[in-house]
Amino acid sequence: MIRTQIYIPENLYKQIQLMSEQNKISIAEGIRTLLKKGFSDYQPKSMGDELLKLSNIKGHGPSDLSSNVDKYLYEEE
Repeated sequence: MIRTQIYIPENLYKQIQLMSEQNKISIAEGIRTLLKKGFSDYQPKSMGDELLKLSNIKGHGPSDLSSNVDKYLYEEE
């Protein structure tokens, strides 16, 4: 496990603390549970999709492609 430190608003901390007490788990476990639940619907983009975006330029991409590859791969059109 990796230890990390975050800042959260006091009211959010109190909600996590209450949930953890009600479920008889530590605050850390409560936070991990909520993070897992929050990420359950998250679908990261696959690298294949991003490479297809580049392949669609058919060798006629912008002249700054090599220095701005992240911009062209990940920014919304």
